[in-house]
Amino acid sequence: MKTNRIFRRFAGLLLAGGLFLSGNAASAQSSNGGQRDVLREITDVVGLKPRFELRSTSDVQNAAAVVYNGQRYLLYNPQFVGAVNQAGRTDWAGISILAHEMGHHLNGHTLRAGGSNPTDELEADEFSGFVLRKMGASLAQAQAAMAVIADDQASATHPGRPTRLKAIGEGWQRANGQIAASRNASAPSAAPAVLTQRTPPSTPVHTASNTVSVIGKITFRDNPDEQYYLTDRLSVVRLGRNSRSAEVVGRLTRSSSRTFPYVLTDGQQRRLYVSANGGVYDTDGEQVGRLSDPS
Repeated sequence: MKTNRIFRRFAGLLLAGGLFLSGNAASAQSSNGGQRDVLREITDVVGLKPRFELRSTSDVQNAAAVVYNGQRYLLYNPQFVGAVNQAGRTDWAGISILAHEMGHHLNGHTLRAGGSNPTDELEADEFSGFVLRKMGASLAQAQAAMAVIADDQASATHPGRPTRLKAIGEGWQRANGQIAASRNASAPSAAPAVLTQRTPPSTPVHTASNTVSVIGKITFRDNPDEQYYLTDRLSVVRLGRNSRSAEVVGRLTRSSSRTFPYVLTDGQQRRLYVSANGGVYDTDGEQVGRLSDPS
């Protein structure tokens, strides 16, 4: 069964010679012959834009998430997906495979070298369980693919089947709890925000009159001489030339990703992602800066 295990390889391995670039982007086909825009369905339930390309290709054995020239791809072998759907007796099996691979992208696994490892696989499994519950699958349907293709015993790259089914169940239960809570709560108001006059986000903040502490320094690769600092209020400020005033230019917030636990958002709502070791990455996965100790 090892050849049937879902795996992740990086662009340098999968794209040698441009093997898959001649393939056409495709929607997943269900066993009844209908076409489903599965990528949009998955991204819709997590509130994202479908900024991935889905490719049907025989150049992979099963499915893989890769990055090539800054573009994120989800590759799948249609014969493999069809066989999994047939063995699992549900089209949800194939959908869970694509959700698993998308989980590798969204958790930042494809941004680093090293190939598959058990921690990454469980994070992607949990994501697939979460997404499939949001899409309406039962727990058994969400686990159908892994129940068929996963090995019973763990390896150096992949957990064993019981552990993987547990991770899918945890994601499914988390989504199920959110759905139950939303049904029990009264619907919030749909009235839009009232726009009022406000000062520009670049209004200087005089550091001498504020009791804030600097807890980090951000250095950007393209502008290393500019001084950016992170305060204990998680505001990102840029020091003026006289170092007596600071301009608030962004804010750091926590995310649910273990790989990128923080998101840096500027006044124009552009986002950068901060890794656990302080690397700052753009939306294409390229490192553009570093968060370090202010000393």
